[in-house]
Amino acid sequence: MTTIMRQLLTGLLLLALLPVKVQSQDSTGRLLQELNQTIEAAPTYDAGKLAAISDLKHALGQTPLFDGYLRLYEAYKVFNYDSAFAYARLLQATAVASHDANRIVDARLKMGFCLLSSGLFKETLDSLDKINIQGAPDSLKAEYYALMGRYYYDLGDFDNDSYLTPNYTRIGNAYIDSALALYPKGSFHSLYYQGLQQIKSGKRKDAAVLLKEILSHPNLSLHQVAVTTSTLSDIYITEGQPDTAILLLIRAAIADIQSSTKENAAIFNLAQLLYKKGDVRHASVYIETAIQNAVFYGARQRKVQVSAILPLIEGEKVSRVEEQKAVFVTWAIISTLLLLAVIVLVFIVFRQVNHLKAAQSALTEAHEAEQAANARLKDTNRALSEANKIKEEYISYFFNADSESLSRIEKFKKNLEQKIAYRKWEDIIALVNSTNLKKEKEELLLNFDRVFLKLFPDFVQRYNDLFRDEDKVLLKDNELLNTDLRIFALIRMGIHENEKIARILEYSVNTINTYKTRIKNKSVVPNDEFEQRIMEIKTL
Repeated sequence: MTTIMRQLLTGLLLLALLPVKVQSQDSTGRLLQELNQTIEAAPTYDAGKLAAISDLKHALGQTPLFDGYLRLYEAYKVFNYDSAFAYARLLQATAVASHDANRIVDARLKMGFCLLSSGLFKETLDSLDKINIQGAPDSLKAEYYALMGRYYYDLGDFDNDSYLTPNYTRIGNAYIDSALALYPKGSFHSLYYQGLQQIKSGKRKDAAVLLKEILSHPNLSLHQVAVTTSTLSDIYITEGQPDTAILLLIRAAIADIQSSTKENAAIFNLAQLLYKKGDVRHASVYIETAIQNAVFYGARQRKVQVSAILPLIEGEKVSRVEEQKAVFVTWAIISTLLLLAVIVLVFIVFRQVNHLKAAQSALTEAHEAEQAANARLKDTNRALSEANKIKEEYISYFFNADSESLSRIEKFKKNLEQKIAYRKWEDIIALVNSTNLKKEKEELLLNFDRVFLKLFPDFVQRYNDLFRDEDKVLLKDNELLNTDLRIFALIRMGIHENEKIARILEYSVNTINTYKTRIKNKSVVPNDEFEQRIMEIKTL
């Protein structure tokens, strides 16, 4: 946990020392990916938290009871309300039994914090009103005033109106003034509450400077990093800089998860901002995480906040599914048209093969009738035989590819009809995402390589014979042909037009011309003889 905290603090320190600006989309994407990974690892962080709590429980008999209960309360206070509340009650009972006035004050402060964190405003005030702060040490007085200040701030945020909120803010500022007079100068609590007071007083620029100063301090705990970064993000939200606020909230959410803090607002606020920017996918994941945290901790006010935005996000998700459905239908139509085109192509090739066979028969008869042209007819017959072999190999390949395509499309169609019938939109999205056109294209080229090398097994060697050693082609592991070889493999197959080669390999005509020129310039044979030498490579 120390290494993780150090890495997080290093990143936040850089953010504090540089002017806060809108980051690139790639930076936000990387941070969101890091947050997603942290969410997946949350059970591991929580398991560590529970193990530490278990150790504290086993050590209860080895320390004074009040101190043991206090450690357990501190472990639970931002982790689970019910357990924190239970130990706060035990603290009160133990303090009352000891007749120690300072412990009684301390225990009631812990109870007040617990109640406020759960959104029980009336119960919080009832508990705090019972505290007699007179005679208490400065540390407890500072804690009391800060808690009262937070109470009125939270109450004002909850009401959020123009009548009650300003008065609550004024009262909260007065309590924070009292707390700041007692906290040690330069301490985290002194700086943080000073910045919070400046925010509530409308001095956001001063507050931003102060909060960045806090983040530059070494040895901050993960919880302190999360609280400070989340508070700083509120300033940028108010100033209309949501991109910077998103980056800060991501950092805060990561720190909350790594410290197993369930009573937090960072990931909820992050979900709201991402929803407003149209990133419904991430917003949905983070609002669900916020719900889980609120339920786990028992934060009533957070459940109310989440319930307000959750229907909006879910509604947007449904709209996106409908859009994906329309895309699926379009894709299915295009796939059907492509299949028909393949069938027509196979028919044309098959007919051409029959024509070639007829031509071969005629040439054979002419060879027998005219012995003087025997050598020329032999060359012609060999060329036709080679062409026939090439066509037969690729006819077989096209029939197999066509059969596989028909099977996949039929299976896809059945799955699509079934999922549309049962309105399984998420399954439909998964089905479409499972279709990898790039992989299909790579498989098509790989099958072409296999068939071609079956016909011309020494093609690569004969091709390399046309170059110096330093310019010879070196294929990667599991690579049959590369782009250079495929261009001249297609030429050897009789496809000489650059436009056709470009369409087959999905390049521009200019790119094909560039490839051919570069390759010919490296060859040891003249450029105008290179393709003829390629055509002289024989089949098996």
